[in-house]
Amino acid sequence: MQKSSRIYVAGHRGMVGSAIWRALEKQGYTHLLGRTRSQLDLLDRAAVDAFYEAEKPDYVFVAAAKVGGIHANDIYPAEFLYENLQIQNALIDGAWRNGVKKLLFLGSSCIYPKHAPQPIPEDALLTGPLEPTNEWYAIAKIAGIKLCQAYRKQYGCDFISAMPTNLYGPNDNYHPENSHVLPALIRRFHEAKLHQLPSVTCWGTGSALREFLYADDLADACLFLMETYSSPDIVNIGSGTDLSIRELAQLVADTVGYPGEILWDTTKPDGTPRKLMQSTRLHSLGWQPSIPMSQGIPLAYQDFLAHHQ
Repeated sequence: MQKSSRIYVAGHRGMVGSAIWRALEKQGYTHLLGRTRSQLDLLDRAAVDAFYEAEKPDYVFVAAAKVGGIHANDIYPAEFLYENLQIQNALIDGAWRNGVKKLLFLGSSCIYPKHAPQPIPEDALLTGPLEPTNEWYAIAKIAGIKLCQAYRKQYGCDFISAMPTNLYGPNDNYHPENSHVLPALIRRFHEAKLHQLPSVTCWGTGSALREFLYADDLADACLFLMETYSSPDIVNIGSGTDLSIRELAQLVADTVGYPGEILWDTTKPDGTPRKLMQSTRLHSLGWQPSIPMSQGIPLAYQDFLAHHQ
C-alpha cells in the first residue's frame, strides 16, 4: 500500500474497524474511506455497488459484520446468518467488479470445530461439527473465506482471509445482553460496584478456556498481512496464550475494583471448552502482539468509563 492509496475500511466505527483506522492514520495513510451505517447500508447491494463505483478503493479491509455473544447468536440465528452473508457477498464481489488491488476479509475463531485440536491450526477448518451456540455466525464467516478463495482461484484476485481470536478494546459492544464475554464482564462488575451488590453471577462453570487479543494488536497484524501476505490459506491472529473464564472474571473484577463474590450459574452453557489459536503461521512471518491483558483490560475499562456509562 502507498501512503496515498485509497483504502476502504468497512465497519470503521466498530471495535475492529476503528482500530484498523487508527493504525492506518498512525502509519501516515492519507486517503481513508469510511461510511457509517446511515451513510451506506451494507445490506443494500445496489448502494454498495454505487459506493465502489464512485470511490474506487485500491484496498479494502472487511471489518463489518453483525456480531454478538452466545445469547445473541441463540436468539437471532436468522439475522446472524443472513445479514453476514449479505454484507460480505456485496463487499467481496463488489471489490472484484471494481478492480480492488487487495482485500482482507476478517473471519473469526468460531469457524473451527467445537472439538478442534488445541491450539487450533488453520487446517482444522471443516474437519468437524461447529459449536452450536454460534454456528450461524460461523457458517457465514466460512462462506466469506471460501468466497475469497473462489475469487482468487477463478479471477486471480488478491483476496486474503485472517481469523482473529477473541477481541476486546476501544469501541467494544457493552450491551447487557448482546455483548461478548469480556465487555459483558466489565459492564456487570462496574454496575455491581456502583450498586454495591454483594455478588455477581456469571454464566457457566467458569472452566472454559479462552484466548484474547487487544483490538489495536489485531489492527497492527492486519496492516502487516496486507503488506506482506498473499495466499489462499487463512491466517490465525492470536496472542498465543489463554486463561479460564473464571480467571478472566477475577481479573476484570480486580481491574474494576469490585470486591464482592463471583458466583457461577452452571445451568447456563460454557460454549466451546477451549479455544486457543495456533498463530505460528503469522508469528513466523515476523509479527507478534505487544499489549498483554494486564495492560489491555485497564485500557478497555477506561474506554467503557469514557463512552458507555
